[in-house]
Amino acid sequence: MKRNITIYEDNQQLRESIEGLLALHEDFQVVGSFENAREILRQTSSLHPDLIFMDIDMGTSRGIEAVVQLRRAGLKVPVIMLTVFDDSDNIFNALHAGANGYLLKKHAAEKLIPAAYEVLKGGGPMSPDVAGLVLQSFHRHKDDASHYGLTPREKEILTSMSSGNSYKLIAAQFGISIETVRVHIKHIYEKLHVSSQTEAVSKAFREKLL
Repeated sequence: MKRNITIYEDNQQLRESIEGLLALHEDFQVVGSFENAREILRQTSSLHPDLIFMDIDMGTSRGIEAVVQLRRAGLKVPVIMLTVFDDSDNIFNALHAGANGYLLKKHAAEKLIPAAYEVLKGGGPMSPDVAGLVLQSFHRHKDDASHYGLTPREKEILTSMSSGNSYKLIAAQFGISIETVRVHIKHIYEKLHVSSQTEAVSKAFREKLL
């Protein structure tokens, strides 16, 4: 079964390149491709995408604001930000708004398809540069999570989650089973009072938990 994709990107050449990349994979079909996100609520309600690729700055509209609109409307469709911006403010603001992944455009050719598969499995893909900034932020604040009662292993797993790693990759990283990873993540969600990977990572950023 094909997964429906919508794209929001004001650079026509890049937008068409993304369409072309997705067309090479039988699992995906582009159902909408737009130069701005001014009508994103109407378009999303009409097209029912399974995944959205979103530029941050489209001149007449801002991608982060579009994500906020989606979440306020109760639309939980995954959103991967595609951008040239690798500064921490844009990264954290996008994740806090409810984005599920963050890829730099310079990595789009290599990372876009794997990111699509990853986010549809519940992951949070990020470009290597972005993951590096995330980890630096976490490492600066390792002592601030005690009031949530996170264990050392839960902190490690939350850090790994922030890099966009899947349950399978986390299990391999720490030499534990996928089911054990699920249990740890369930405990993380309970302690942080969140219900998703995106919310957990966003809260960790916002409150400098790791």
